[in-house]
Amino acid sequence: MTDVGHIPVLSKEVIELLNPCANDVIVDLTAGRGGHAVQLANSADNDVTMILFDLDLANLEFATAQVETQGVSVIPIHANFATAAANLKKLGIKADCVLADLGFASNQMDNPSRGLSFSGDGPLDMRLDTQEGGTAAELINSADEKELADIIFQLGEEPYARRIARKIVHERQKEPILGTARLAHIVRDAYGPRARTSRLNPATRTFMALRIAVNGELAALDALLTDVKTGSRTVDDGWLSLGARLAVISFHSLEDRRVKQSFVGLEKSGLATRLTRKPLRASEEEIALNPRSRPAKLRAVQLLSEVV
Repeated sequence: MTDVGHIPVLSKEVIELLNPCANDVIVDLTAGRGGHAVQLANSADNDVTMILFDLDLANLEFATAQVETQGVSVIPIHANFATAAANLKKLGIKADCVLADLGFASNQMDNPSRGLSFSGDGPLDMRLDTQEGGTAAELINSADEKELADIIFQLGEEPYARRIARKIVHERQKEPILGTARLAHIVRDAYGPRARTSRLNPATRTFMALRIAVNGELAALDALLTDVKTGSRTVDDGWLSLGARLAVISFHSLEDRRVKQSFVGLEKSGLATRLTRKPLRASEEEIALNPRSRPAKLRAVQLLSEVV
């Protein structure tokens, strides 16, 4: 079984940094289509246990089947990675290698029905777990102008957030905004003549902001990083083993800033060693093969191998 539509980013670098060993417990917090998990399972010298998290149930089932073909033990968990510590404690398992790829599977981005992209028209959903929570359409048709402007500015770092929010509120009074194409058109109109000279598609930051808000992505990342810090202090009864290695791939500055600050803090506290002083980026060769790898930044840290 293969999935040619999705290419895991920075996979060689992930394997080198996590360096899975015989009998390790490897946790992929964002399993997606299983690309990284399969490669990590293949790189280990002997039997490993793979624990896969994902909010997208269909992708989780696909990834589980992919990894099982490698002859390793797999434990799938349909949950947000913010619950990783609690779930591993419940299982009585400690992680040796942890990966969080904060990007999205290509089948999610390329499927118009998910509403994650403005390249085609589809419903404004944007949820990673389509069975839980409110949609992007519900958010933009109910939030007031100030709330929308704050979301677009703070989560999308969009300089024209107020102008865009004002335009959204004006347009939704005519009829609800339900599709990705209409929202992208509204944002482009809000940009005005600037749209012709913008390096990015004018809708890029607004779509990112709404997706982050709908899925609570930054709150989940903050919860994970807090649990990493707690786990590094309480290895005896925590969810991370002594010497555990953690790698995070981020795709925008709001994520990367949090990861950097967390890892620097762990090192300054004497709890871990950073394995990357600066984030690793995709090579020009990888970007040519997979353009979606261009913004990816990989940072990694290793907990102390003994209690001090």
